[in-house]
Amino acid sequence: MLRVLSALMLVSPPQWQQPAALDREIDRQIIAVTDSVVAWRRDIHQHPELGNRETRTAALVADHLRRLGLEVRTEVAHTGVVAVLRGRTPTPVIALRADMDALPVTEQVDLPFASRVRTVYNGQEVGVMHACGHDAHVAMLLGVATVLARVRRDLPGTVKFLFQPAEEGVPAGEEGGAALMVREGALEHPRPDAIFGLHVEPRPSGRVEVRGGAMLASSASLRIVVRGRQTHGAMPWRGIDPIVTAAQVVLGLQTITSRQIDLTAGPAVVTIGSIQGGVRANIIPDSVVMTGTIRTFDSTMHADIRARIKRTAEGIAQASGATAEVTIGGGNPVTWNDPALTNRMQAVLRRALGDSTVGEARPLPVSEDFPEYTRVVPGMYFFLGITPRTDDPEQAPPNHSPRFFVDEGALPVGVRAMAHLAVGYLRQTAQLSQNVR
Repeated sequence: MLRVLSALMLVSPPQWQQPAALDREIDRQIIAVTDSVVAWRRDIHQHPELGNRETRTAALVADHLRRLGLEVRTEVAHTGVVAVLRGRTPTPVIALRADMDALPVTEQVDLPFASRVRTVYNGQEVGVMHACGHDAHVAMLLGVATVLARVRRDLPGTVKFLFQPAEEGVPAGEEGGAALMVREGALEHPRPDAIFGLHVEPRPSGRVEVRGGAMLASSASLRIVVRGRQTHGAMPWRGIDPIVTAAQVVLGLQTITSRQIDLTAGPAVVTIGSIQGGVRANIIPDSVVMTGTIRTFDSTMHADIRARIKRTAEGIAQASGATAEVTIGGGNPVTWNDPALTNRMQAVLRRALGDSTVGEARPLPVSEDFPEYTRVVPGMYFFLGITPRTDDPEQAPPNHSPRFFVDEGALPVGVRAMAHLAVGYLRQTAQLSQNVR
């Protein structure tokens, strides 16, 4: 564990910035818990579970939190765990969130604790892997809970821990994720004043990046059914070919973001990820089904793109004598960091980690369900780099890759960031409250 501890010491604040006694004790406790954080992460990585099926992970989390003396509630949104740590005062209240689910991905990383799990997802047998780093998220938040529980008598408020299932989505026909957590009271009794979350990303190991405003894109699912008329493949004039029509629709959709949208107002993506149609080489089928995704950072642009997709698909289909049925729905809103909160918390991160470790994040077109919480309370979401310092993050396997790799030297940095954010927020908010009175 020398490499992990060395990574933690590399981001120590300058000696002239003397932290308070509580902050020093938190840092000592982080070092003490680091081996456990790594062990939890490896155990969870080796036993991944898909959304709404995180029973083993949830049991591990709940058992440890109970041993820490926290108030624990289980089976929130199926397998979610909510725990409350009460400090020396009941308010303010801060919430910290980690997501627990894995992905239907077969691992290709050569690790002694690599996943060999297989299961059935939406009717198909699949491999299961923590290809997005949620195993690291859970382990780090367990570390934060352990550290803060050991200093609870000095905490200037209450900390709420949310271990959430199904961030990556749920099996067909089910509900889950952050929206269901909120509906089932995860943000009540007590209600937090704010919420923080982090996500590991291919950035230099231990680097933290955040920005105020739009952090991640909104998303929406896209389904287009092109209907033609089936005929023999040797006589296409006797029918209407939905495959050729679908190909023209795909090309037409690409002109929406490349030629019709003012991209100086914000980036946007329209992607078709699957096309299914036909069963034989010599049969032109009746229909083709395409599915895809829409990503934007602006609600007005999002509505405009939805209208253009419908018009484009239906118009191209009509010109070919076919029809197109367009369905757009689901997805997540923009992950938006409260600017005032983020500005305050960036200063906390810099004091805890050092100026050179904290940077400005670029918005990413990936999507998250964290905004379901920030519909209710202000929040801040940030990135933690997990690419080894010897590697180029731009060339590292991205999240959702079967080769996604987490440098464990970043884990204590994530624990330190979340622990100091929680205490820093409680301390600042309590002080502001006293000033108002």
